[in-house]
Amino acid sequence: MKLIVVLSGAGMSAESGINTFRDAEGLWEGHDVMEVVTPEGFQKNPDLVYEFYNQRRRQLFDVLPNEGHRLLSDLEDDYNVSIVTQNVDDLHERAGSTNVVHLHGELRKVRSIVDEEYIVDWDSDLSKKDKDSNGYAMRPHIVWFGEAVPMLDKAVEIVSTADVVVIIGTSLQVYPAASLMHYVSQNTPIYYIDKNPASVTAQNIEVITKPATIGVNKAISRIKNKE
Repeated sequence: MKLIVVLSGAGMSAESGINTFRDAEGLWEGHDVMEVVTPEGFQKNPDLVYEFYNQRRRQLFDVLPNEGHRLLSDLEDDYNVSIVTQNVDDLHERAGSTNVVHLHGELRKVRSIVDEEYIVDWDSDLSKKDKDSNGYAMRPHIVWFGEAVPMLDKAVEIVSTADVVVIIGTSLQVYPAASLMHYVSQNTPIYYIDKNPASVTAQNIEVITKPATIGVNKAISRIKNKE
């Protein structure tokens, strides 16, 4: 069974109503990036960072997977499908996708500030009062700027074995996620879906200048027609 690897970014979730955080001024929800998405910001003002992610987490319960998410889930009926996402929401999983790798962490999980392996599911607000089993404070299970990306090696392994790659809703500018393109085998077909796609020069790439909900359907049709 063919392995289809999906690389999804903020544009995948935007049609469900998830804000893409960063605006043209470089602010995330009105906050300077350094205040809310860096280890230094957390150390300086943990309450602000807790509340920033508490708001993002609450928002998840007001949105639903969109048609693009559902189409990718349905693909598992006919293909092996692995999704590598930059998104920290759980919309892929809620749509039914079973193989999802989150490069940048997950909003519905938190972890110990000391023991990175101490990760727990979390659906309520988080504060400095919440502790791990050893009494250490917890933090959002998010990969902040300047931190290592623990799931990157796994993502590289998945991408390098793909029979088809579908890229959805990403500028291909955020590293190291954007570097995954370099691990796609030379003759592997790539479908790049984005309303405002970046300029790409990779071989065997077809750009679909559409939003995710429309573009995913078009890409799936192309994949099935080539069999």
